[in-house]
Amino acid sequence: MADKEHPAVTNFRNYIRIKTVQPNPDYASCTRFLQQQAQELGAEFQVVECEPGKPSVVMTVTGQDPSLPTLLLNSHTDVVPVFPEFWKYDPFDAHKDEKGDIYGRGTQDMKCVGIQYLEALKRLKKEGHSLLRTVHLTFVPEEEVGGVDGMIKLVQKDIFKKMNIGLALDEGYANPTEKMMVFYGERSPFCVMVTCRGQPGHGSQFLPETAGEKLRRIINSFMNFRDEEKQKLKDNPSLSLGDVVTVNLTMLEGGVQFNVIPAELKVGFDIRLCRSQLDTFEKKVQEWCKEAGEDISYEIAISFKARTFTCVEDGKNKWWDTFAAACKKVNVQLQKEVFPASTDSRFIREAGINALGFSPMNNMPRLLHDHNEFLNEKVFLRGIDIYYQLILDLANLKPF
Repeated sequence: MADKEHPAVTNFRNYIRIKTVQPNPDYASCTRFLQQQAQELGAEFQVVECEPGKPSVVMTVTGQDPSLPTLLLNSHTDVVPVFPEFWKYDPFDAHKDEKGDIYGRGTQDMKCVGIQYLEALKRLKKEGHSLLRTVHLTFVPEEEVGGVDGMIKLVQKDIFKKMNIGLALDEGYANPTEKMMVFYGERSPFCVMVTCRGQPGHGSQFLPETAGEKLRRIINSFMNFRDEEKQKLKDNPSLSLGDVVTVNLTMLEGGVQFNVIPAELKVGFDIRLCRSQLDTFEKKVQEWCKEAGEDISYEIAISFKARTFTCVEDGKNKWWDTFAAACKKVNVQLQKEVFPASTDSRFIREAGINALGFSPMNNMPRLLHDHNEFLNEKVFLRGIDIYYQLILDLANLKPF
């Protein structure tokens, strides 16, 4: 007879089955699911729509002293698109195989964490723990498309400001080693589209200064810099991905037919800037455009300068010291890094709030946004144990 599934795992799988996939997330079903979770927890429940049809769910577990700075547990409800033909199982079926691996979009990024928060708090309540500080949970939309109609606007709302947050926990990602990653800052997204204009004409000629020639020079400049940063990372073992700049060519536009030399071609790059390059990289782009020829322009599609980092030096930040000590209690080895991509944490930090990115997933392949995303149920359940200790200690942190 098969073992009965842990109720928390069932809850997790039900959350995965809600298709909050971009570009048309089913936020209505998700909100109903979360309202039921709040009722089970006995938490206050509010829905804030910064934009119509894009709800942020706010749950509150009031502490013994509501005047103290609070703990925020943040997660996002939307997930990235899927290509079902590349998946072993339906990406929204939450299939669990014989090894306990649960397949589904959002298993790692980041529906697991949202459920782990809830299950840890339910256990604390069941055991009769009364927390000193108030705990807020936010389930926000639109993170996977930049947070414009989600956290960016939520942090500006009075409801968020009145939360009086001392520390926010948000997502990290899986680590294939024994250690668990904790992120205290992020690189800055810088997405740019370069337009090259040149002499049009028949495809049988050697015309001077065509858009294609200029495009090649532009691409070479960006990709040569990419090679330099890649080599820098390779040569210095003390560096992580968050300490260098990544450059990736992600878009190409232009052309009408094979025998027509186009008057205009465009190339787009997804760039993630480390802190040391925040104020200097755009100047490089300007120089590369100038070097590539005349009539070349660029447009910045996305730019956010994440300048604020959370202090994770021992003895200098009570929130960090408590977080690190709680992890030691449950035998979690931490690896501190700058997050190489972007999360909602950057908006929280820029609001002057301590924020740590942490998803308790170790000895797991990193599969966020990948085909066949999965999380093992034992790793998931251990994550609840870890959050249980983290919430217990952080929410009972004495005034300082």
